[in-house]
Amino acid sequence: MIKPSVFVTRRWPAAVEAKLAENYNLYLNTGDKPLSPGEIRETLKRYDAVLPTVTDTLNAEALDAPGAQTRILGNYGVGYSHICAASARNLGLTVTNTPDVLSECTADIAMTLLLMVARRAGEGERELRAGGWTGWRPTHLIGTKVSGKTLGIIGYGRIGQEMARRAHHGFGMDIVVYNRSKIAPEVLAQCNATQVDTIDDLLPQSDFVSLHCPGGAENRHLINSRRLDLMRPGAFLINTARGEVIDEFALIQALQYELIGGAALDVFDGEPRISPGLLQCDNLVMLPHLGSATREAREAMGFRVLDNLDDFFHGRDPRDRVI
Repeated sequence: MIKPSVFVTRRWPAAVEAKLAENYNLYLNTGDKPLSPGEIRETLKRYDAVLPTVTDTLNAEALDAPGAQTRILGNYGVGYSHICAASARNLGLTVTNTPDVLSECTADIAMTLLLMVARRAGEGERELRAGGWTGWRPTHLIGTKVSGKTLGIIGYGRIGQEMARRAHHGFGMDIVVYNRSKIAPEVLAQCNATQVDTIDDLLPQSDFVSLHCPGGAENRHLINSRRLDLMRPGAFLINTARGEVIDEFALIQALQYELIGGAALDVFDGEPRISPGLLQCDNLVMLPHLGSATREAREAMGFRVLDNLDDFFHGRDPRDRVI
């Protein structure tokens, strides 16, 4: 049996690439840079499977490849808003993702960001590295206590629930959640969480707001100037979901005029481009999309893609099929 040909758009952990090479005719993007729409179209014409990541824009232009050889897109990541669903369906492509395996590590980063922004850790490190620290004093970099505060979670899927566990059981935080669908009472009970009907109900109640909702056109600028105005004056916004969920111009205004206490971002609209205005906000913590960046999570994500490929090429419906 001829092995299916597989193209990986970015470099993956070595252990995963080695396993892919055992099972498939493997081709790598050795330059490890995002592909252009034209380059993506070429891969669709030449390989049986293409394995993209969030850094690849698989829009209608990139997927305009009639008669493509590719039959499956094995996405390396949970979110797949970077893939045009209509175009993928028009090509008859199966699309899979990698749920479950990165939930804990992404929640760890969300909790890290929450603690950093509350305790002004980013400001403190910058001061130290710049040689500006003059020693301990009672009024220096006064932050906000986390324990016992209220955390609002927007999107109560796997990652949102992991975030709630850390906040509630680790820091005694009260949990308020918004989710598009009704959450089972037994799931809410695990963290004594309360579900509200709308985001507008959640924001005024929360000392911290953490975003764990999908990206894409439906949720673009879900957090805008109107909703930022609904937040408490000293509240903090944390985003480990997708950059487009926040209107960054509105956030910059809210931070510069201190309408909210601060924000912490692991994702950005149009990343890796960062809005210059964000760089001017001292009450903002930024990380370069590190949510799943542990060896354990990144390897597990790759092996999950392999599971889906094996299912597909053996005639089974992939376990994580999303399109």
